[in-house]
Amino acid sequence: MSKRVEQLTALFAPVVEDLGFVLWGVEYIQGRGAVVRVFIDHEDGITVDNCAAVSHEISGVLDVEDPISGEYNLEVSSPGMDRPMFELAQYADYIGEDVQLKLLAPIAGKRKLTAAIVAVDGETLVVELDGETLRIPYGQVDRARLQPRFD
Repeated sequence: MSKRVEQLTALFAPVVEDLGFVLWGVEYIQGRGAVVRVFIDHEDGITVDNCAAVSHEISGVLDVEDPISGEYNLEVSSPGMDRPMFELAQYADYIGEDVQLKLLAPIAGKRKLTAAIVAVDGETLVVELDGETLRIPYGQVDRARLQPRFD
């Protein structure tokens, strides 16, 4: 996680939690027309009105704290069914589900793979790929996103 994302997460978490939601994760995409993307979750789901309320409150924090110089767009949404994963602890709720992983270095000869989540063991993500159990140090995960099954 970049320092900027850590800073934004620390600013947004209390605001989102005070509104009764879970801060699922934050993305910051630099460049011309930078984007601050905030994912919120709730056990009853997320509505457009929920996103608008959180957006309004976060906008106020951004105006006061001014952590980003220049122009940016703020997006607030649900993480959705194919949710990006931001923390190792998030995987534990999805054991048995498939996750698409992009790794920093190859494991079992692959940097990109889709595997079933088996367990979270300390700082290790345990997955099953083609009948083989792989232990992936969480520090090797660059990006991850759930792959919903439509059986």
